Amino acid sequence: MSTFTLTDTQCYHCGTENPKAPYQYDGKSFCCIGCQSVYQVLSSNNLCSYYTYNDAPGQTQAQSLQHYEYLDEPGIAAKLVDYADENITVVSFYVPAIHCSSCIWLLEHLHKLDKGVVHSRIDFLKKQVSITFKHQEISFRKLVELMVSVGYEPLISLQDVVKEKQQSVNRELIKRIAVAGFCMGNVMLLSFPEYLGLSSFEQQFRTLFTWLNLAFAIPVTFYSAREFFVSAVAGLKNKMVNLDAPLALIIAVLFLRSAFEIIAQTGPGFTDTLTGLVFLLLMGRWVKQRTYYHLSFKRDYRSYFPVAVTVLRGIREKSVAIEELAVGDRIFIRNNEIIPADAILMKGNATVDFSFVTGESEPVSKVLGEIVYAGGRQVGEAIELEVVKPVSQSYLTRLWNNDAFAEKDNSIQNFNDNIAKYFGIAMFVIAIGAAAYWFLQNDSARAWNAFTAVLIVACPCVLSLSTPFTLSAVLSIFDKNRFYLKNTDVVEQLARVDTIVFDKTGTITSPDAIGLSFSGTLTEDEKVMVASLARNSTHPLSREILRWLDPGLYFDVLAFTELPGKGVYGIIKSQQVIMGSPAMLASVSKMNLTKVPSVVHLEIANVYKGYFQLKQSWRPGLAGLFQSLSLKYDMHLLSGDNESDGNRLAEIFPNTQMHFRQSPQDKLDYISKLQTQDKKVMMFGDGLNDAGALRQSDLGVAVTDNINSFSPGCDAILDGRSLSSLPKFLLQAKDGVKTIRLSLCISASYNLIGVWFAVQGLLSPLTAAVLMPLSTVTIIVFTSVATHFFATKNSLT
Repeated sequence: MSTFTLTDTQCYHCGTENPKAPYQYDGKSFCCIGCQSVYQVLSSNNLCSYYTYNDAPGQTQAQSLQHYEYLDEPGIAAKLVDYADENITVVSFYVPAIHCSSCIWLLEHLHKLDKGVVHSRIDFLKKQVSITFKHQEISFRKLVELMVSVGYEPLISLQDVVKEKQQSVNRELIKRIAVAGFCMGNVMLLSFPEYLGLSSFEQQFRTLFTWLNLAFAIPVTFYSAREFFVSAVAGLKNKMVNLDAPLALIIAVLFLRSAFEIIAQTGPGFTDTLTGLVFLLLMGRWVKQRTYYHLSFKRDYRSYFPVAVTVLRGIREKSVAIEELAVGDRIFIRNNEIIPADAILMKGNATVDFSFVTGESEPVSKVLGEIVYAGGRQVGEAIELEVVKPVSQSYLTRLWNNDAFAEKDNSIQNFNDNIAKYFGIAMFVIAIGAAAYWFLQNDSARAWNAFTAVLIVACPCVLSLSTPFTLSAVLSIFDKNRFYLKNTDVVEQLARVDTIVFDKTGTITSPDAIGLSFSGTLTEDEKVMVASLARNSTHPLSREILRWLDPGLYFDVLAFTELPGKGVYGIIKSQQVIMGSPAMLASVSKMNLTKVPSVVHLEIANVYKGYFQLKQSWRPGLAGLFQSLSLKYDMHLLSGDNESDGNRLAEIFPNTQMHFRQSPQDKLDYISKLQTQDKKVMMFGDGLNDAGALRQSDLGVAVTDNINSFSPGCDAILDGRSLSSLPKFLLQAKDGVKTIRLSLCISASYNLIGVWFAVQGLLSPLTAAVLMPLSTVTIIVFTSVATHFFATKNSLT
């Protein structure tokens, strides 16, 4: 334990200069950005105690876990969580130890180790885990200690760990590689007399060299290879054989056998094999990490949440991309819109649905000045908030992948999960069987080679990682073409689609109406009242009316309510204002409005004022799109409007079944009926009136036009400008699945061939250690190249 004062110029652990810059100060602790060491303030004279997150030599696990006492401080924990309410907390950690499919399996099953953990989700490429837990059953500190106990210590910082560490090099891994490489070089040098058969001439030098080799093997075993043992023990504690278990066993046997032979003077041992094996395994891990990073696209689907947000600039509203949102911005959130960043409520009555975060649909009321967490959906009148925390697009995308919305089967991913779970056990059985066979043949050398080579060369990562890398590459291509899928599973769903259903308004119609008129007359005050009501809604027709009226000011709207498929109403200046279908109007019984074409009716203070009529245009290339899709897919069109556009639509969309006057429930029932006929249905809608149908479908796609509105239950977001590229997306998805099957064949062939030579004792452990990382990198490169080849063929590059 050492101390420092604020006048010191560098971190005691890593030497980071200028403590004012690298330390985050909260009054009780500091955190070094350079090495993540924590300095705990002991007294008011700035005297601090120092400790790091890594175990010091000789520390017990209990002593190590005491380092997390600072997480019991509510002020520190509050800065680290993504969301918290009276029942649950959501937090994200960067975990450097994540490196294989077994890591994913174990971390996603933390709920089996402690019932306080609700669920956890892994982002493998970013080495990030998002955990939802019940803080009344397990504290923040106990959660971290649970992760440490199973061998996955999180790197905790008061800053955004993922952003800070995403491009950084794992310095600890490089140190271990350097130690292993140095020791391997010296062991090889000292072993040359043994290799050349000269050791028998100088027995004294032979003894000295073997003892020196053992000395070099000690740091390699207990420092460089330490993570293999820690990971293996953690897995066994939780009744699981992970990928590091067989490697740890091999390293332990090599060291013990070498130590016995050298101490008993019965042989030179296997220190050259041991040091070379550890060096190559660590180098393979480093190569894979660098490959993962370089193949991870810059603006990937995990860190890009493709919706816009409305920022207030005085009385004017400006729609900006979510990544441009800054702390201090005043944002305007309408009914059903997502709150994109932690913000303070400044105006309006906030009733927030946090089902996007927690899966619970009970709305939560917020008062002025109260913080509202990112991911909540406003229900009711529009509100104004001030952003207090930078937007995290990766966090919003993780919310989109909330388990509450994940109900669809994925056979490929299930196959990979089974590989991770059972592969290690299968390889142990094969290795022990091969060794037993050669021992029975009185060939102990070949038995040893067979046992070690099988455990090293058999790599489930080659099988299990080919799928996510292929699908991630497909998602990067879709992302560049403005088609955003919430996760890799959706690509498989997209490839299996055989039926496509389109909503009309806001989906196939252009966002810009070519003509809008009002049948009656309105005073200036009434125009502002109508615009104020329309401003609270995200429906395409409301946006067009607001744009047409374009008032210079707005009135406050009370008791705002939006009924899907019907309309909106609210109290403005003590008068009830209603816009929508005839069913919404209080005066409808006195009038015959059923024959009026697709319009928006208006009523103020129980007096019918007239209707807004829009002449809508279709999106560019729509006729060619439907004609192309109808050749391969069963096409359907659903609309809540009447049949006035039926003849016009029939000319543009041949071979398409059309249904009008469809309520949101009718649309949902229609999708269900198609699914009973064994159809794989993809539904396109605006995410508002058809949210239920989107979720019911096998693949729901929300079509947006630069607005902050879509259904959390949808599987994808399509920019309206890219609708004409839909046939290309469907073809790319099928090619992606084809690439996966090819890579699985290659991977299976590699493992079978490698194991075939290994069980015969024809493959040395060192050769196997070289082949293991090379095989993984080869498959990853193949999937990436093949995916981009198909993208070029499909004109998506």
